[in-house]
Amino acid sequence: MVSMSVAGAMRNKRRGGICGQDPNDYPEFSVILVQDGINSISLNFDSVMKITMKIKRMKDSLRDASRGRKRRTGREYLESSVPAG
Repeated sequence: MVSMSVAGAMRNKRRGGICGQDPNDYPEFSVILVQDGINSISLNFDSVMKITMKIKRMKDSLRDASRGRKRRTGREYLESSVPAG
């Protein structure tokens, strides 16, 4: 449902943002939001670095993938970064 809201905002040339606890508690949610094209995410002070680094790694991975390998979605990135076991 959030992805649909982000897509609707983009389609109507509006900015989309989210605040709340979920991006802080679930870093993978933040990655998916960025992949979907969200403009802003509010984070708690104690999670800013962790979330920012996770998003940076995802963007780097997508950039690297677009330079020769199959482009991965944010969800594919998350699935590949989850330890096996």
